[in-house]
Amino acid sequence: MASFPVINMEKLNGEERAATMKMIKDACENWGFLELVNHGISPEFMNTVERLTKEHYKKSMEQRFKEMVAKKGLESVQSEIKDLDWESTFFLRHRPVSNISEIPDLDDEYRKVMKEFAAKIEKLAEELLDLLCENLGLEKGYLKKVFYGSQGPTFGTKVSNYPPCPKPDLIKGLRAHTDAGGIILLFQDDKVSGLQLLKDGEWIDVPPMRHSIVVNLG
Repeated sequence: MASFPVINMEKLNGEERAATMKMIKDACENWGFLELVNHGISPEFMNTVERLTKEHYKKSMEQRFKEMVAKKGLESVQSEIKDLDWESTFFLRHRPVSNISEIPDLDDEYRKVMKEFAAKIEKLAEELLDLLCENLGLEKGYLKKVFYGSQGPTFGTKVSNYPPCPKPDLIKGLRAHTDAGGIILLFQDDKVSGLQLLKDGEWIDVPPMRHSIVVNLG
């Protein structure tokens, strides 16, 4: 099995550009996934996003999740639960109309940081779309226009936490699924592996890497 495609975006700026573009092409054609490092979003800023997200969960979401678990009796289940995702989540919509001011319990610093994070992720997504255009022989900006639609692009951030599970053999974190959307950029926890993709009939681990961005192509 070939190793999971990891793309060092700094190499696009030098003599290794052609080889790196070929790696991106192969990842798109044969994986539908790739992992970006040195992508231009600073490690310090990503640390801040991670810290504030975890603080918000502890302050505003952890107790509600525990109450849900207790109400459904999930700590004592004896057989596999197949219709539940073990996650605590909320969704920020950025485009075409933002809802970030309407999400309860977000403090001002977290709102500001998530707005800034969205802007950085959007810029990175557009850069990646142009790299795909280059590989496909399309004019720069073509895929961005395709995603733009009549009302502008639909763009949001799903924020998920996966608390420790008392029955990991009976309750999965997330069930097997196909993501909606044309291009998904994921900032995942680098300490706990868990994300997998289905390739050639086998589930392959997506390696957790510090400060990387995982890309899932629709």
